[in-house]
Amino acid sequence: MTSRAPLQLISTLTCPNCGYTRDEVMPTDACQYFYECTRCKTLLKPKAGDCCVFCSYGSVACPPIQEQRGCCH
Repeated sequence: MTSRAPLQLISTLTCPNCGYTRDEVMPTDACQYFYECTRCKTLLKPKAGDCCVFCSYGSVACPPIQEQRGCCH
């Protein structure tokens, strides 16, 4: 029996437009496709090949990727 590391549910999102960072709690039951920067109001969308904004702009990948279940959509 292998023990897996516990899921990390807080990821620091970094806005590519203004560089602002903010810790956010990631949903475990759905992908978050959009995120509005609280400083500059830029609407972030996943980069090509990523499933959500956390995988594109976060310090931690989303829970399904962490669990190696693949993309969450």
